[in-house]
Amino acid sequence: MIHYLIIDDEPIAHRIIENYCENLQHLEKKGNCYNSFEAMQFLNENDVDLLFLDINMPKLSGFDFLKTLSNPPKIIVTTAYKEFALEGYELNISDYLLKPFSFERFIKAINKTIDTTQNKKTTATFSTIETQPNANSFFLKGDKRHHQIHYEDLLFIEAYGHFTKVYLRNEMIVSPQKISDFEKLLPKLDFIRTHKSFIVAKNKIKQIEGNRILIDVHKIPIGQTYKENINGLFL
Repeated sequence: MIHYLIIDDEPIAHRIIENYCENLQHLEKKGNCYNSFEAMQFLNENDVDLLFLDINMPKLSGFDFLKTLSNPPKIIVTTAYKEFALEGYELNISDYLLKPFSFERFIKAINKTIDTTQNKKTTATFSTIETQPNANSFFLKGDKRHHQIHYEDLLFIEAYGHFTKVYLRNEMIVSPQKISDFEKLLPKLDFIRTHKSFIVAKNKIKQIEGNRILIDVHKIPIGQTYKENINGLFL
């Protein structure tokens, strides 16, 4: 589990980060601080793995606060000021997010920050897939809840950095599970690997044209090494 602390003088910034993190169950909030002095006291009493740090705060800026830390955790800067990016990277921050930032950009920052070894340890310790032999569904942990995923509702799965996007009829769930785990889990008669980053439900394929598969409104690429799989679908 990755424990994070938000340091920002704007309450709305805390809510945005918290809402994004709720979709990534291996991230757990350790606390909220609204200025650098609160953060100093908090870190003297608690250990965290990741800081979401604003720059422009009263009395002591985020970067001045960062310079006081002898052994800082991973840092993702969240700010509205792009002109301080260079200084941030000189302080060994992991990423620099300009407000307002999207969930996709946030995911990229997390991927960049959490190294592969740490993520593998998290995934192994906190399994996100639960299934039973001969079942027509499985439980997937996401948004801090367990979702029952019926195979018939599953459109396709997309690898996304250290995460996986599970596309259903009416929603998309982000999971830290590897796509290779889904490939082992899903019935091979019903699902097919079409690309190093995609697994699709055979009965949801609407069209195949060239190197693309159409599922609902989504266009899925066909990888060169997976063309033989697709050719096996044709009579």
